[in-house]
Amino acid sequence: MHHHIAPTRTLTRRAALQTGGLLCAHALFASSLRASAPPRVFNVLKYGAIGDGVTLDSPAIQRAIDAAATSGTRSQVLVPRGKRYLVGTLRLKSNIDFHLADDAQLSISTRREDYGAALPTETDPEKAAAVQDAVIVADGAIGLRISGTGRIEGRAREFMSGYDQAGEWWVPKAWRPKMFVLTACRDLEVRDITFAEAPFWGLHILGCEDVLVDNVKVRNLLDVPNCDGIDPDHSRRVEIRNCDVVAGDDAIVVKCSRQARDYGPASHIHVHDCVLETQDAGLKIGTETTSDIHDIVFERCRIKTSSRGLGIQLRDEGSVYNITFRDIELHSRFYSAPWWGRGEAISFTAIPRKPGSAIGKLHHVVVDNVTGTAENSVRVCGSPQSRPHDITLRNIALLFDKRSAYPGGIFDNRPTSVTTALEPHSTPGFSFEHADAVTLTDCKVSWGENPPASFGYAVEAHDTTEVKTERLTGGPARATLGKGVSIS
Repeated sequence: MHHHIAPTRTLTRRAALQTGGLLCAHALFASSLRASAPPRVFNVLKYGAIGDGVTLDSPAIQRAIDAAATSGTRSQVLVPRGKRYLVGTLRLKSNIDFHLADDAQLSISTRREDYGAALPTETDPEKAAAVQDAVIVADGAIGLRISGTGRIEGRAREFMSGYDQAGEWWVPKAWRPKMFVLTACRDLEVRDITFAEAPFWGLHILGCEDVLVDNVKVRNLLDVPNCDGIDPDHSRRVEIRNCDVVAGDDAIVVKCSRQARDYGPASHIHVHDCVLETQDAGLKIGTETTSDIHDIVFERCRIKTSSRGLGIQLRDEGSVYNITFRDIELHSRFYSAPWWGRGEAISFTAIPRKPGSAIGKLHHVVVDNVTGTAENSVRVCGSPQSRPHDITLRNIALLFDKRSAYPGGIFDNRPTSVTTALEPHSTPGFSFEHADAVTLTDCKVSWGENPPASFGYAVEAHDTTEVKTERLTGGPARATLGKGVSIS
C-alpha cells in the first residue's frame, strides 16, 4: 500500500499519528518515488544473477542496484521468485525499491570474504570483529524501500562453534554478520519481508529518521544469542507495526549504542500491534543508553513468551523519559542463566554499568492496561547514582506462578559490575527500590496455587519515597506474611 504525500519532505500524517504527545510519523518516500509513472524495473537476472543457491549472486545483484540508483528514474530492483540467491554484502542506495518477489530467497554466505566490512559501527574492540560485516547495508540513503514477500535466510547454526548443554544455547564463532545495518537513512520503509535464522542482530536501524517497518516477519532461532529482532538505535520518528517476531534475544529494542559518530538521541518511536516471542526481553529500552531516549510508545502488543516482558535497562550516560507501555499482554518465565532476565513481568532499572561510569536519569514512565503471567516481579529499581522517579503503573493484572524448574528467588541486575549481577531476592508482586514518586493504581496481584517460599508481598518497597497504592487487589502470596504491602 502506498502513502501519498505532497511533493516535499514534509510528513503529512503528523497530526493523525500523535499519541499522547508522541509524534509517531512513519517513513514516506521522497516525492520522486511517488510519481504516477510505473517504476523502471531492474531485474537482477539480467545483470547476471543465477539463483541456484551455489553461485555467489551478490556481485550481480549489486550491479542491478547500482544501475537503478544512477538511472535517474523511479526504480525497482527486482529479485524474481522461485530462486535462491547466495549473497554476501549488498549495499542499497537512495530512491530504489529493493523487492523480493513472491517466494524469492536470499541465502547468506558463510564466507567472510563475501562481505564488505560494511560499516565500522562498533567501537568496542571486543565486539568489533563480530559486527564488522552485514548482509543488507545502506549508508545515508534517502527514499529507500525494502519490500516483497520473499525471505532472507541467515543460516545461524553455521556461524556457531557448538551447543552448550549447560547454558542451553549455541556458542558463536569469532565472526558472524548482522542481517541489516541501515545507517543515517531518511524516508526508509521496510515491509512484508521475512528474515530468519539471523546469526547476529536482525534489523539494525542506526541513526535513521522517518522510518516505517510494517508487517515484517522474523523467524530467528530461540537458542542463538544476540539475534535481536528489530533494533531502532539513535533513530527518530520510527513506526514499527504489525510485525511478528520470533527471536532468541530481544524482540524489539530501542537503544543508543556507543558509536564513533554521534547519531543523536532515540525519540518519537511508536511500536504497536506486534506479536513477539523471545527468550529475552519482549519490548525493551537499553541496555545501551549513551544518548537520551525519549517519547517512546509501545502499545497493543502480545508477548507470547519472554524472560522479561517489558524492560528498561539504563546503564549509561543518556537519560530515558516520557515512555509509555499500554494495552499489552505478556507472559514471562525463567530460561537458562545465560539469558538476561529472570522471568520478570516488568523490569525498569537504573544502575551504572561500571564503578565510576556516568549514568543518566529514568523518569516519567507510564504502564497502563497490562495483563498476563510471570514467574517474577514487576520491578522498579534504581541505585544511589540514579533514582527512577515519576513512575505510574495502572490497570496491571498479573498472575505470578512458578512453573519452570529453574531456581527462583533472584533478581537480574545485569549488565553491571557495581552490584551483584544475580541478586538473591524475594519475589513480591511489585518491587520498588531506590526510587521516588511511584504510583500504583487499580492493579491486581494473583498467585498460583502452590507459591514457593520466595514469593512474598503484593507490594514491597525499600528506600522509595512517595509510594502511592490506590485500589490494589490481592494480598501476599503466603498468609503468614499477614499483610499485602510492606514499605521500609
